[in-house]
Amino acid sequence: MKLNDLRDNEGATHSKKRLGRGIGSGSGKTAGRGVKGQKARSGVAINGFEGGQMPLYRRLPKRGFNNIFRKDYVTVSLARIQIALDAKKLDAKATVNAEALVKAGVIRRAKDGVRLLSDGELKSKLSFDVAGASKAAIEKVEKAGGTVKVPEKADASE
Repeated sequence: MKLNDLRDNEGATHSKKRLGRGIGSGSGKTAGRGVKGQKARSGVAINGFEGGQMPLYRRLPKRGFNNIFRKDYVTVSLARIQIALDAKKLDAKATVNAEALVKAGVIRRAKDGVRLLSDGELKSKLSFDVAGASKAAIEKVEKAGGTVKVPEKADASE
């Protein structure tokens, strides 16, 4: 087989329909667009328009609430930290905070802070300085002899 023998399969390509080329062509005059009106013109964009009737997206009620002040924390498990310690990526003597975790490659970016979760076991004595931690995670760290420093949330009543 040579390059000049290559062809598409039979019926794989269709010739372009030539619109508006006289009444005898079968697609002359209105060129397959029907008759006059908005849709016969070019540049029609009437998505969701229901002929003046109240559209469905406006008839249905709005739901939910999007809190613009919500914090987006990165969650890190104790197991993941233990793996980093075993691989000598984290220093057991230094304080474990967001910067140390990013530098060690445990997390990609800190976002609004790190939240510690209790999955897995911690064998080393570590001190954490994180934005949040679950009660179970704090218990496991203190059981291993370490400390967890979490900033106190300001009360809304004050």
